[in-house]
Amino acid sequence: MASDQEGAPTQGDPEFMMSLARGLTVLRCFAEHEGPMTIAQASRSAGLSRAAVRRCLHTLVQLGYAAQSGQAYVLRPKVLSLGYAYLSSSTLSMRAQPLLDQLRDELGESCSLGVIEEDEVYYVARAESRRIMAISLRVGSRLPLYATSMGRVLLAAQPRHDQEAYLDRTELRPLTPKTTCDRAALLDIFAQVAEQGFAVVDQELEPGLRSIAIPVVGRSGSVAALNVGTQAARIATADLRTRCLPALRRLAQRLLYLEAL
Repeated sequence: MASDQEGAPTQGDPEFMMSLARGLTVLRCFAEHEGPMTIAQASRSAGLSRAAVRRCLHTLVQLGYAAQSGQAYVLRPKVLSLGYAYLSSSTLSMRAQPLLDQLRDELGESCSLGVIEEDEVYYVARAESRRIMAISLRVGSRLPLYATSMGRVLLAAQPRHDQEAYLDRTELRPLTPKTTCDRAALLDIFAQVAEQGFAVVDQELEPGLRSIAIPVVGRSGSVAALNVGTQAARIATADLRTRCLPALRRLAQRLLYLEAL
C-alpha cells in the first residue's frame, strides 16, 4: 500500500513533503489502472483516503496534468513531460532505442532495456513487435524482479546478502503455474545467471511468454538489462539461446562501444 511506502522511510524527516508524495502516488495509479479512474478506484489503488485522493486529483486537474470526465479522471498529454524529462536525460535510453529498433526488425520480436528501481524492473526503452502478446509492456512499465528475465539478471549482479534482503521483503506470488517462488531455488537461479551471463524465463510471468535477458555493465559499474520476449508457441527455449542470445550480446557490445566514445 502507498501509505506503508510513505511512512517507514520518512518518519521524522522534516523535509519530506507528504502532500507531494501522495500526489505522485495517485499519479502512478493511472499507469497501473490503464484507463479512466474514479476517486474510489484511485483510493483503493493508492491506499489513501478518498478525501486525500480527491484533493490530489483536483490539484492535477488545476495544473493541467489530468481532466475530469463525469465521475472519472483521465491524464492529459502534459503529463508526458514528466516521463520524457527522464528519457531525454538518460543517455543509455537514448543510445539503446535505435539499436533495439534494429534488433526487433532483425528478430521480429519485442526487445527491451530495463533497470532496477524500488525492487522492480523499470522499462526505460522498448521496441515492440507487431505480434499480439498476452502482456502489454511499454516504456515506464514495471514488473517483479523474481519472475522476469531482466529482473533475474539485475538481481544476479547484486551481492548475495542484497539478494536475500530482497527476498525477505518481497511477496513471492505465483503469477502462473510455472512461477518459481521458492526462496532457495531463486537464490540458486541468481547464482546460475551470474555464472552463465544470461537468464531465461519460460512462462513464469505470463502463460505463453518466454524471454531471455543479459546484463549491460556501464563504465561506472551500473547494471542494466537487455531482453527479447517472444511467444512460447513460436520460439522454443533452445532457440532463445542459439538465435536471440548472440544478437543480444552484439547489441550490448555496441552499447558499450558507444558509451566509450
